[in-house]
Amino acid sequence: MKALSQKRRHPLALLALLLCALLLTGGLYAVATTTNQAQAADSYTAAEVDEGSKLFIANCSTCHGMNAEGSDAGPSLVGVGAASVDFQVGTGRMPMQMQGPQAQVKPPQFTDEQTRQLAAYVASLGAGPAVPDDEYLDVTQGDAANGAKVFLANCAMCHNAAGAGGALTRGKFAPSLMGVEEAHIYEAMQTGPQNMPVFNDANITPEEKRDVITYLKTIDNNTDPGGFGLGSLGPVSEGLFIWTIGLLIIISFAVWLTSRSA
Repeated sequence: MKALSQKRRHPLALLALLLCALLLTGGLYAVATTTNQAQAADSYTAAEVDEGSKLFIANCSTCHGMNAEGSDAGPSLVGVGAASVDFQVGTGRMPMQMQGPQAQVKPPQFTDEQTRQLAAYVASLGAGPAVPDDEYLDVTQGDAANGAKVFLANCAMCHNAAGAGGALTRGKFAPSLMGVEEAHIYEAMQTGPQNMPVFNDANITPEEKRDVITYLKTIDNNTDPGGFGLGSLGPVSEGLFIWTIGLLIIISFAVWLTSRSA
């Protein structure tokens, strides 16, 4: 025991301990990465990856590079995962119609099959978030009340409490979440497109993401009990509406009074 204690105090003991820790950490990371890559590869066929590569070279390589390594016109796509591709391409944001503060939503330029092929190719380049499973998109299994809590705590400051969207800085904006497909809402939380932060499973669990989607779909399907919703933009739009209508009523009443007196 005395000899062991002396070796523990040896100047090289700390270096050996750090080396062992680095080897252990690197080994665990390599195993986890290999597992994720294997899962990504198992999700798609080699034919889908090959077709996706052709589509990528023909439509995306101008900005993202021939090997998706990125360029001055577009970021690297290595490791972004299939979810990012499915969201960006599936919502029509990519390919971009023109350069601007952020990519605009437009009709998708690719079919569902082509989008899957592009996602397969990008997923083969490196591990990243995968397209969500159907069980996490089933709003019948979600809790709208809990989804409201999660949404209000993490998303409402940009997207508005009713998911109507809102303006950001430098010409950017948080889009409306009404009418958005369940998969695209989930993928946006997973990948953090544009100015949106990434909400991985450690921040918001898959079940909580499903709850958020359930909350948004509940709002989307509800009618406005008070009549005209004014875009669900809150007190600013409501105050402007009341001020404008009230001012018109006052002016009309003043004109009516002066016409009678004349």
